[in-house]
Amino acid sequence: MQKFGLMPEARRDAVRAALRATFGAGAAADFQPIRGGVSGALICRFEVHERTYVLRIEPERIALRDRQRGFACMAAAAAAGAAPRVHYCDPVTGVAIMDFVCGRPLSGHPGGIVGLARALGALISRVQATPLFPIFGAYPEVIGRVLAGLGKSSFFAPGQLDAQAEGLARIVAALSWDTSTLVSCHNDPNPRNILFDGERVWLVDWELAFRNDPLVDLAILTTELLEAPELEDVLLEAAFGRMPTGRLRARLSAAQRWAMHALCFFACLQVALGITTLLTVVWLPVAVAHQAGALCLLTAALVSVHALKSR
Repeated sequence: MQKFGLMPEARRDAVRAALRATFGAGAAADFQPIRGGVSGALICRFEVHERTYVLRIEPERIALRDRQRGFACMAAAAAAGAAPRVHYCDPVTGVAIMDFVCGRPLSGHPGGIVGLARALGALISRVQATPLFPIFGAYPEVIGRVLAGLGKSSFFAPGQLDAQAEGLARIVAALSWDTSTLVSCHNDPNPRNILFDGERVWLVDWELAFRNDPLVDLAILTTELLEAPELEDVLLEAAFGRMPTGRLRARLSAAQRWAMHALCFFACLQVALGITTLLTVVWLPVAVAHQAGALCLLTAALVSVHALKSR
């Protein structure tokens, strides 16, 4: 018998169908919520036949096309060994079942911070080698639209984000956008989406994945985790299989400023979660995600500002 706890009644039939398709009739599961993250997805761990799995239920507010894109990218990454194995994913119902990875602190990597940088570079290389992810839009344009939307909202005074928009325009002008070089990207490899199981690293939470510039994922890693210039070289060499050139380092520097603007994604998501929590009847994990997301957003912003000011 399944113990659904606080899982919404309206989603339980879809979960039962996922369990039957994955494990056969009669599979029992006791779902335990996994806290953290800002996406608003309900994420639980459960055991079947003495193995632990993860159940993910996307919020109903997520459009079908976005569920299709995110689930397709997650499945492709899992097939490439960059994400935990996916046993079931149905974008129509928004339900997915994956292997559970018991995460350990990234600081415990046996190779130290240099070994971690090398492992993350190899992980990004694995993602980029997958069949091309769907196109979501040109990254600079996506960030620009987010900034424009925020500027027109009631959350900011008129003109309050003009300096950010001007800064983004200068970055876009300095860094050429070549669609022929785009690769599969996670687009949010922050430390909260990286799992270390004691032997290797994995990426989770693929809802922002799409085809993007090869340096975006690497830039995010350097602004949130691998700040020292010598770690950047280790990361780049592991990702591309060659020592970085001056031109590559310059492009990374511009991409790091892209990554800074991409924090707006977290800001927009945080606003959406706050409104959802306050104005609708939602299950507890959404409210928990909203509070955890505030801390994640603040932490990411502080780390990114510190990293960019130190350059």
